[in-house]
Amino acid sequence: MGFDFTSIIDRHGHDSLAVDGLGDATGFAPAKPQEGFDSLPMWVADMGFATAPSVVRAMRERLDHPVFGYYTPSNRYYEAIIGWHRERKGVTDLLPEHIGYQNGVLGGVVSALNVLCSKGENVLVHSPTYVGFTHAVGNNGYHLVHSPLVLDERGVWRMDFEDMEARIREHHIHAAIFCSPHNPCGRAWERWEIERAMDVFERNDVYVVADEIWSDLLLDDHIHIPTQSVSPWAHDHVISLYAPSKTFNLAGLVGSYHVVYDPWLRDRISRESGLSHYNAQNVLSMHALLGAYSAEGAAWADELCTVLSKNARYAFEHVRARYSGVQMTRAEATYVLLLDCEQWCREHGVSNDELVRRGWDVGVTWHDGRLFACPWCVRLNVALPHAQVAEAFDRLDRYVFV
Repeated sequence: MGFDFTSIIDRHGHDSLAVDGLGDATGFAPAKPQEGFDSLPMWVADMGFATAPSVVRAMRERLDHPVFGYYTPSNRYYEAIIGWHRERKGVTDLLPEHIGYQNGVLGGVVSALNVLCSKGENVLVHSPTYVGFTHAVGNNGYHLVHSPLVLDERGVWRMDFEDMEARIREHHIHAAIFCSPHNPCGRAWERWEIERAMDVFERNDVYVVADEIWSDLLLDDHIHIPTQSVSPWAHDHVISLYAPSKTFNLAGLVGSYHVVYDPWLRDRISRESGLSHYNAQNVLSMHALLGAYSAEGAAWADELCTVLSKNARYAFEHVRARYSGVQMTRAEATYVLLLDCEQWCREHGVSNDELVRRGWDVGVTWHDGRLFACPWCVRLNVALPHAQVAEAFDRLDRYVFV
């Protein structure tokens, strides 16, 4: 079945932060481009593609019934999640009671930390770091301690297990956030890497909150290993968070879920999540998930990964061939790419601020890497029709890396 990943959709005026949020006074968003350039939305981590037809159809069918009163998630909701994890991730022991709704992954992270930590405690995370972790953890009274990822001799981002253990002991850490696949470095961790990380956490009595929202967006036949699957300890000490939002471009509908196997931990996280009385699912969000986690949704996701793989390869090869001094690893998952421009900037006498601004001026609305604890970097979203990705790099050729 062929799906449309080539049409360029005009999102202006249709509730899109990626295109209508430029020039935000907070300084978080890129500035608007100079006159004569349209914006290529490459900063917010959503996609320029229409969602899967099965998602829209499922919501439309629910809209045909005109009553939207109180409800509880149906058995179909849990069965869809269980089936998706069985078929896509090889998970065979997931039951409805292990699944709990979360308004968002970040909310789920905070709910878990509220159970595991006291205010003011330190939480381990790898850097570069997703800016959402920085804000959510800090806003709720915890302190992030960064363990930097390092590039090996083949240019692959790796965890520094010795550094992780040293920081855990030095800062008396008992909770960690583990991003798998990793945003913004694009790693799909191998089993041995996850096993070693969990060994470190187990030795030091560190519970793990695993953000696995990107686990369906795998490039070039890489695979995702669910964190909870690598050991009996991980099974019962990891809180994993998922959502169809990244895979199916549904962030505006809001709807995530946790998987927690240990009943003691699950009861407390579910209680913590419900204390505000606002952690409640929208009925259309539930039906969107049902349409996403279907056979047609799976086919759409497979085709999407092929498209994203092409875009990521194009970007990697373009940077390697044309931008001497810009370092970029080959992404294995996600659709966000990290470009380390320090050498290029120093060789050309260009400041971090000027480089970021050059892109914004010509409508390449990339994200300043300093937000991700990665100075001299930019984060670039390539989940767009290929024509727009090619146009972005043409502008970088002509106006930025010159």
